[in-house]
Amino acid sequence: MKFLIKPVAAAFALGAMALATIPTLAADITIGVSIPSATHGWAGGMNWHAAEAKRRLEAANPGLKIIISASGSATEQANALEDMVSVQNIDALVILPFESDPLTDPVRRVKESGAFITVVDRGLSDPTIRNIYVAGDNPGFGRSAGQYIAKTLSDGGKVVAMRGIPTVIDDQRMDGFLAGIKGSKIELLDSKHANWNRDKAFEVMQDFLTRFPKIDAVWAADDDMALGALEAIREAGRETEMFLVGGGGAKDVVAGVRDGNSSIAVTVLYPPAMIATAIDLTAARFISNGPVEGIFNLASPLITKENAAAFYFAKSPY
Repeated sequence: MKFLIKPVAAAFALGAMALATIPTLAADITIGVSIPSATHGWAGGMNWHAAEAKRRLEAANPGLKIIISASGSATEQANALEDMVSVQNIDALVILPFESDPLTDPVRRVKESGAFITVVDRGLSDPTIRNIYVAGDNPGFGRSAGQYIAKTLSDGGKVVAMRGIPTVIDDQRMDGFLAGIKGSKIELLDSKHANWNRDKAFEVMQDFLTRFPKIDAVWAADDDMALGALEAIREAGRETEMFLVGGGGAKDVVAGVRDGNSSIAVTVLYPPAMIATAIDLTAARFISNGPVEGIFNLASPLITKENAAAFYFAKSPY
């Protein structure tokens, strides 16, 4: 079963879920939520939305307990999962893996304990472990960026790409980007991992600028990386030479797109609120009498000057 949930429809559906009278749980239920620490802006937004979902759902369901654990590494996250099973006795797990491969076996062990498994964003290496998968359209995320660059540089151009942390979704985004520029006159000079981190992106962009005398466009698969890359470009005095395409939907970047910033011309939405979607769906497993298992793909539209106002949220932490 596969659903495509557009942003407006998703917001309406989740709002309706929050406002509806929710049946009482048949028994006390504990849901563990395991997420990476807020090492960059998108993760900070995700942490905020997770806390909001916990507050809302626990208030509506006295028998529901949601435990949120943020980890700074794959090893730390694996240890947190062991604690959730042995000490907290969780009935379900919502996890955004720090990395895909190192967390696959630890999540498998949680599954073997009898817990219901919801995986968010960065998939596991073995997809059969999960009951629910919630993510943005990662192939489309990369493809939209690639197509925009190919269209903008229709006569050809030299491009560099910044990838995130080595994960399933990073591969999907890169594959989508390559599909987006396929058949065009774009030359991909190099692609390097910058770990969705602004400081790392600054270093990677410095390397690109040193090695390549001509760059026409930069694809940064995260808005924090785009901002780090832009800082390096400006420091080198080459900001008039190239433009950037970001990703994620950080409010500062969206504001720039809305206002016609030529440096980061467009970005691609990848909502950190998807963690709340995942927690809502997992809670519904124990509340609803309907099936909730499946794959939930949240749309990742291109944010341009024409539609940016619809994606700008001033009160959001990201």
